[in-house]
Amino acid sequence: LDVRIGRSITEAGVRDNVSVAIRYIEAWLRGQGAVAIDNLMEDAATAEISRSQIWQWVQQDQRTSEGRQITREWVAELVDEAIAGFDRTEGDRYDDAAQVFTDVALGNDFPAFLTVPAYSRYLIDD
Repeated sequence: LDVRIGRSITEAGVRDNVSVAIRYIEAWLRGQGAVAIDNLMEDAATAEISRSQIWQWVQQDQRTSEGRQITREWVAELVDEAIAGFDRTEGDRYDDAAQVFTDVALGNDFPAFLTVPAYSRYLIDD
């Protein structure tokens, strides 16, 4: 299996991955399976690809084409920036979504699918 990065990674691409994943996870936590994001219909597969790329880039010490190293700390800053930039409403789940994204994209281990930890943490009553 060849896991080398074939194309350049841009800072805008990293930011988009963070934003799209969090926005989808937020909607998913509210019970939506498909969501319009940036004029495209997105589903869990989109968020899964986004978090998987982030996780892989962090693990492999990748840099953006602009020269920025993709670290856990930088991605965590991008998460905070994304959350601050969203239009918030009462009852939204952005904080929970950011935590799910952080857990599955920045952890040492790679969960099988991003929704697995979210189910047990947010959707199953004890």
